[in-house]
Amino acid sequence: MTSAHAQPGILAPLPVLGRSLSFRIAPDSDLHRAIAALRDGFQLDWGVAGIAEPVARALGSTVPGLRVFPALAGPGTSIPSTQAALWFFLRAVEPGALFDVTERIVALLAGAFELDDALDTFKYAGGRDLTGYEDGTENPTGDAAIAATFASGTAGFAGSSFAAVQRWVHDLARFRSHAQAQRDAIVGRRLDTNAEIDDAPPSAHVKRAAQESFDPPAFMTRRSMPWSTARAHGLEFIAFGERLDRYERVLRRMAGLEDGITDALFSFSRPLRGGYYWCPPVARGRLDLSQLGL
Repeated sequence: MTSAHAQPGILAPLPVLGRSLSFRIAPDSDLHRAIAALRDGFQLDWGVAGIAEPVARALGSTVPGLRVFPALAGPGTSIPSTQAALWFFLRAVEPGALFDVTERIVALLAGAFELDDALDTFKYAGGRDLTGYEDGTENPTGDAAIAATFASGTAGFAGSSFAAVQRWVHDLARFRSHAQAQRDAIVGRRLDTNAEIDDAPPSAHVKRAAQESFDPPAFMTRRSMPWSTARAHGLEFIAFGERLDRYERVLRRMAGLEDGITDALFSFSRPLRGGYYWCPPVARGRLDLSQLGL
């Protein structure tokens, strides 16, 4: 029942092209007007809309479980928080559509929110990271995906989801300088078969992030996509879950805060941005913001 009230873009297959958009609150702004305009004007086939804790607080409301993204520091690692106010993940098959939808969202939010960041993403090699390894292999499916991704509860909250969004920049030259066996050991999977390596080192990414190894299990739905500019490239990590605790436990272990072992991913990649967002449910074909009093 909860999935019937969910934003459809959350569990939809990866698009050919995407755009990750974030907005900050403008000074002296009328947030109620802008958020009401977003509720009425956001089209569900554009992608996914997410709202951060600062907006909920500014509206005099709370969303159970919503908080700001934590800045963390582990052994040799630093994970920044760049919490924005609103986040959108747009879907398209050609760049012109991304332009048009971005312009419409900017117009809806004009005067209350200012564009903070925009990054175009793309589907690579059928759904692989730029390292060549498959991404999202452990995503749950069917009923398990619904249970892991969407919150339950009262109307206005049931069917919502929490998004963890992190931008990672890769040093592919450094990664490719390793022999293939070492690359496989960093990831914890074999490139040619995608099979998990049973005797991979404890620092291997698959070992650090194994969702079933947490108590309770930390299953979530990943919808990450690669990005590339003239100067840099990496992964826009996007994970949807029924609560943020799932992702945060994985992130803390990756940073070495659980047992002092840092994820080998940090040997060639580092996070640049991080934010948490609540993706409200839908009702009657539009965003349901009754949890925020709208």
